[in-house]
Amino acid sequence: MTVAIDRATGKRRGDRAPRPGPGQRLKHSYQKHWYAYAMIAPVAVVLGVIVLYPLVYGFYLTLTDADSLNSARTIGVNEIEATYKFIGLDNYAEILWGETAYDRFWSHFIWTIVWTAACVALHYGIGLGLALLLNQKLRGRTFYRLVLILPWAVPTFVTVFGWRFMLADAGIINSGLDFLGLPTPAWLEDSFWQRFAAIMVNTWCGVPFMMVSLLGGLQSIDSTLYEAAEMDGASAWQRFRHVTLPGLRSVSSTVVLLGIIWTFNQFAIIFLLFGNTAPDAQILVTWAYQLGFGQQPREFAESAAYGMLLLAVLIVFTSFYRRWLNRNDQQLTI
Repeated sequence: MTVAIDRATGKRRGDRAPRPGPGQRLKHSYQKHWYAYAMIAPVAVVLGVIVLYPLVYGFYLTLTDADSLNSARTIGVNEIEATYKFIGLDNYAEILWGETAYDRFWSHFIWTIVWTAACVALHYGIGLGLALLLNQKLRGRTFYRLVLILPWAVPTFVTVFGWRFMLADAGIINSGLDFLGLPTPAWLEDSFWQRFAAIMVNTWCGVPFMMVSLLGGLQSIDSTLYEAAEMDGASAWQRFRHVTLPGLRSVSSTVVLLGIIWTFNQFAIIFLLFGNTAPDAQILVTWAYQLGFGQQPREFAESAAYGMLLLAVLIVFTSFYRRWLNRNDQQLTI
């Protein structure tokens, strides 16, 4: 075999040029796409100020013993300097393995997992059922869609305050149960019924989003697939299992992931429904708020550590969830 060599350079002809370094690639990309960089620069700056800086500063606080007593503050005309100290990872160790770790973290973590799983399952199940119903040719289908989407369109605080009035001891729900001769639960006082009420209200608020998203996915499925399955003698359940669910796979994976993230961090419903009166119904995000702003002294460092742990849990879950979806997609393509 003969190899042609360039006498001037001493290199074999046909050899690829060495790959440029990161700096050269970045310079070339900037020269080629400078306009795009200029367009996204304001957004990057805003996100850095609003998201990145608080995140970095919050992580720094987790490594200290900062609270409302040793943080910098102004009282009248007197400015008091911060006196908190760097303590490393002691906050994380105390939260996860301290003497009060179960009462202050693990009990709320377990309830947060149960809360998230129950709410997302109800969101998806009820939303899918309503989407299947609205995908049929029904009389007044547009009116039904409008009515069913109203809970999502109404501001959350209005919805939650409405439920709070209905769930009160003399509210319409207990009045109706009493009229029927049924027990009247203490929705806003008993710990079990507080959790049940929180899931019920969050389901009311979250179902419309799932319904609209899954309805769009249903309408994108080719109708000829149903016709072919029906011609092959497939039953309604078989068409749902082998046509509808696979057709909704991409939509379902996205809305379930979003639902898990939103529900895991759902602050408004728990806080507006119970305030600080339901310690057993507090999920991690509301408990972190309670530590940082709902008590004296305010535990800024510990509250920030809860925020970092929440972020870590969601990052780990999202990475495993995406890998699981990708692995299943690869198995389906084989």
